[in-house]
Amino acid sequence: MEEIMIRLLVDSASDYTQEEIENKNLYFVPLQIQIEGKNYLDGVDIDKETFYEKMMNSKEFFKTSQPSPQEFLDIFEKVKKKQETLICLSLSSKLSGTYQSACLAKDMVDYENIFIIDTLTAAAGIRLLCEVAINWIGENRSVESIVSGLEELKERVHIYAGLDTLEYLAKGGRISKTAAAIGTLASIKPIICVNHGEVVVAGKTRGVNKATSVVCEKMQSDIVDTLYPVYTLYSYGLENVEKLESKLDLDVNRARIGSTIGVHIGPNAFGVCFVSKL
Repeated sequence: MEEIMIRLLVDSASDYTQEEIENKNLYFVPLQIQIEGKNYLDGVDIDKETFYEKMMNSKEFFKTSQPSPQEFLDIFEKVKKKQETLICLSLSSKLSGTYQSACLAKDMVDYENIFIIDTLTAAAGIRLLCEVAINWIGENRSVESIVSGLEELKERVHIYAGLDTLEYLAKGGRISKTAAAIGTLASIKPIICVNHGEVVVAGKTRGVNKATSVVCEKMQSDIVDTLYPVYTLYSYGLENVEKLESKLDLDVNRARIGSTIGVHIGPNAFGVCFVSKL
């Protein structure tokens, strides 16, 4: 019996670099970023460092847009031709239309062996699920076992992040400019979390030291399942994430937040991504 090749597809909200995409043999679909009237393919035409530098030097709010169904269809047609089995790990449907584009493409391709998972997360949350899937593929698990396992696991993936500034939440219309100005004067550092696919404010603190402590407390209350990877996160600048890491008694991998979430949180953000115990 011929062995079925199981491949994984991620979008650029996973924040993998092109080198990582190649090394891990992943299929990849980029979101687009609009910067001062010009469109860039996230992770292809523009890297994370350049994105943050442009953002910090611009007064405009940068926008991201979902890939078209055609971009997924092009890959799905390749998969069908090669008779591969594909698991697509999509950015949360509550944050983007990327999942919907993938589903539309699947309807068009007429091929059964494509499984699309709405991860209900972003950034390192998608990366975490992808890394687990890579391990399970290596263990020769069936595609049905992998898909059902990921559907269960995604409910236990948590992201908590502290923001250094409220400016970008205000630019994106998530909070008022007045609230952002008051927060800046009071040195307020909001704590956000990705909860059931949506980004919500989980608390507010004064100063970075207190914010890193609150993120640690959130982790402890959820009880980390150390059978899975734990990631610390940062956007631009390492000082804050290093403060956070100094308070964690865990083995962690550090992951950089890309443009999809970066447009809303700005530079000097820091956080954690982990799986909680059942």
